Amino acid sequence: MHFIDHVTIQVKSGNGGDGLVAFRREKYVPAGGPAGGNGGNGGSVILQATTDLQTLLDFRFENIFKAEDGERGGPSNMTGKRGSDRIIKVPLGTVVMNAETGEVLGDLTDTDQTLVVARGGKGGLGNKYFLSNQNRAPDYALPGLPGEELSLYLELKLIAEVGIIGLPNAGKSTLISVVSAARPKIADYPFTTLVPNLGVVSKPSGDGIVFADIPGLIEGASDGIGLGHDFLRHVERTKLLIHLIDVTQDDPLAAYHTIQEELAAYGHGLDEKPQILVLNKIDAMLPEDVEAISSQFDIPILAISAASKKGLDKLLQSVWKLLEQFDQDNP
Repeated sequence: MHFIDHVTIQVKSGNGGDGLVAFRREKYVPAGGPAGGNGGNGGSVILQATTDLQTLLDFRFENIFKAEDGERGGPSNMTGKRGSDRIIKVPLGTVVMNAETGEVLGDLTDTDQTLVVARGGKGGLGNKYFLSNQNRAPDYALPGLPGEELSLYLELKLIAEVGIIGLPNAGKSTLISVVSAARPKIADYPFTTLVPNLGVVSKPSGDGIVFADIPGLIEGASDGIGLGHDFLRHVERTKLLIHLIDVTQDDPLAAYHTIQEELAAYGHGLDEKPQILVLNKIDAMLPEDVEAISSQFDIPILAISAASKKGLDKLLQSVWKLLEQFDQDNP
């Protein structure tokens, strides 16, 4: 599956119905007054966040959305029927922008949260509205107002509290598969993961925390090289990062600096997020060799084997502690 995380769509709300010019025509009423009803309001276009969608893929096949027009006013002072709203379902984490101005219109982060992006046109007034002592028989009405029409840019940013980052083949997919119920594709070649994988990891308290396995970044990712450029935005919402490093590669320290430089180059505060630095695949090396590599880093580092589940308890304890600290610092 190809992951679609940004699209442009066109929306148009419904036009308001026209007001009606009409007069009472009743038996035994020789001079009936104005009785033209108002037009109905046009329907609005509304975005609604849902957990049923994980990508914006559907919008590649349908990207024009229109609400229903309001109906014309009726005789006997009857108001025209209001046009139906057009409800557009989008995944949680969708940021909505005006495609022409770049203005952020909303950020849909809660289930069933809604955002009115185009309000329906107001219905026109019927001639009954213009009755006055000076004008007992108004013979005019107002047309309905047109609906709003605009181009929207939708950008999906995954909602996960913990992001797992690292170079391709660092073992990110394996890690998320053993700490959660996620079942990502795993193989021994670069860019196995073409879409971010989400997994829910249970805390000791029983609460679930969402982890995201972010596709492999490479040098130049912040400039659009490799897969990283499209997925760095998904790191923005995380509270902390697990930076996974393959201990068996030629230069683990260089791998660490590569990712740090890409986070800093991308901006948005990614390089300032709390990180847990983790050496992975330690079961493929002698303990003294792992220790020698660990000593190259001047920051705290954990050593695990995701494949054999070695060291995972200590890693998760560090995650829970940092999340608790984050929530205390950001009430």
